[in-house]
Amino acid sequence: MTTRLQGRLWPILQTAIAATVAWYLAVLLLPDGRPSFASIAAVICLGASYGQRGSKSLQLVGGVVLGICVASAIVALIGTGSLQIGLMVVLAMTAAVLLRGGELLTAEAAVSAILLVSLDPSTSDVSFTLNRVFEALIGGSVALAVSALVFPPNPALHVGRAAQAVFAGLGGALERLATALERGDTELAREALAEARGLDNTVQEFNDTLATARDMARLSPRRKTARTTLDRYAESFTEVDFAIRDTRVLARHSVRLLRASGPVPETLPDAVRELGVAVWTLASAYDQPERADEVRSHSSRAGSLAGEGPTEVLAQIRSTAVDLRRAADLTLDPGLARPEAPTEELLATV
Repeated sequence: MTTRLQGRLWPILQTAIAATVAWYLAVLLLPDGRPSFASIAAVICLGASYGQRGSKSLQLVGGVVLGICVASAIVALIGTGSLQIGLMVVLAMTAAVLLRGGELLTAEAAVSAILLVSLDPSTSDVSFTLNRVFEALIGGSVALAVSALVFPPNPALHVGRAAQAVFAGLGGALERLATALERGDTELAREALAEARGLDNTVQEFNDTLATARDMARLSPRRKTARTTLDRYAESFTEVDFAIRDTRVLARHSVRLLRASGPVPETLPDAVRELGVAVWTLASAYDQPERADEVRSHSSRAGSLAGEGPTEVLAQIRSTAVDLRRAADLTLDPGLARPEAPTEELLATV
């Protein structure tokens, strides 16, 4: 039970505070003694997707307005009842879809229609509608204030987690490939190739998370620190992406080598394994910049161990080593200028 609550207790407390503040603020500002919509709006906005609370709040208000308008019209025309509620939901959600509303707007339109009748089935006047709209505005505003100012999120936290998922996949693929070369296992090499190819989605998730975090950093009180950290991830991950692509090519050449039943140099598995260690070390270099030197060391050792391998395999090992070295450099200095022909210069040192 305690384990399940770890990491969840703070968001729960944050949501409870937002709902309570929204309620009391609405009581002070509006002539409604039971402003349920304000608390509901605060809870929904805080439960919206990370980094999209602004747009989600607007969708929420739009859904409230749409749902209440539809419900008011239905109540005025045909009264209330279970069948009327079903009709309200159909009409409210249909209108939201036709207006190209998002998922939250569409769902909130239906919820608002149901809540209006449930809270006061006999009311359909304009003042009631306006009160509910104002409550939604108050709840959304309180949620934004609580999340951005009172309990500001760390924009780099989610980016770091997304980055670690990429490193886990790349490091795992290299480790699997090293084992395949060591055992002469073609099927295991194919699995490593498939694992490397599957990283495209993980990299895309990282890029999406990074873009969202940049938006969040604009509102964060720790803007300067957050942007510096995000710049380190953005710059270095260009090279990490290159390393992933080179790893895929390396895995394809390894599969061909094993399929041909040719001799695998004894040092080749160790060279690929050193690349994997360089990836694991790079993953920790964002929090421990001093470990960038270790990344360079492992990358150079990988290039040295592959010195007697097949030409195409050797080329990919060395290219991947260069990518990882560049990424390590960029974790230290995101603004590091790239020379005109860095690959040839760095290849001479691995």
